[in-house]
Amino acid sequence: MTAKTIEQLKEWALEYNDPKYFEEDPIAFPREFVRRGSSLQDIEIASVFASFLAWGRRPMIVRDCERLFDQMEWRPYDYVMSGSYRDDDVSLHRTVKWSEAAAICRRLREWYTWHNSLESLSAKEIRSIVFRRKDDPSAPDKKINLMRRWLVRRDGKVDLGLWTNTDPTDLIVPLDVHVYGQAAALGLTRRKSKDLKTALEITARFREIWPEDPMIGDFALFGYGVTHTR
Repeated sequence: MTAKTIEQLKEWALEYNDPKYFEEDPIAFPREFVRRGSSLQDIEIASVFASFLAWGRRPMIVRDCERLFDQMEWRPYDYVMSGSYRDDDVSLHRTVKWSEAAAICRRLREWYTWHNSLESLSAKEIRSIVFRRKDDPSAPDKKINLMRRWLVRRDGKVDLGLWTNTDPTDLIVPLDVHVYGQAAALGLTRRKSKDLKTALEITARFREIWPEDPMIGDFALFGYGVTHTR
């Protein structure tokens, strides 16, 4: 990276780490539960589902998150612990069915029966325990890393910072095709695969710029996306 690129990344990170850019965004849902003074469990469950549905156009994601939380009567923890869920093959969001959401609820209920928080779970454990996905050492786990960013980063702006026993330097960039394209355009990676190794490489680049808070770099990539689609 050139010095000019680094300075531009710093400018974008500073500018776009601002709630005004995320009012119509999946993170708005866990933020709403924070605003309401809801329990940690409510906020965690909202984060699980908002990140799980974070796929596609933001207006569609927001619409379908609202449908889900309406179904939960805006009491995610009570809904999960009730054991009674909408469980059918109707689409909740794109190819995600209500039955998939119900399965996640059942696994969350089992976890919360014995634990107070999801924080002790690693990204791999969230993948296997909450989402019941097979282990894949190359998977970038974008949605899980997005959720972890929300719950761990604690600068008090966009992210929530509720998981205080997790070090922000351990976070990994939530890598999808758009983030990859932005990072590649900025010279943060030359790898062609959109896999975990690429996510770790981009994260290492961020760590060089922001050693204590590498995932603020995710906002810099957001800034690149905004400024190059106008």
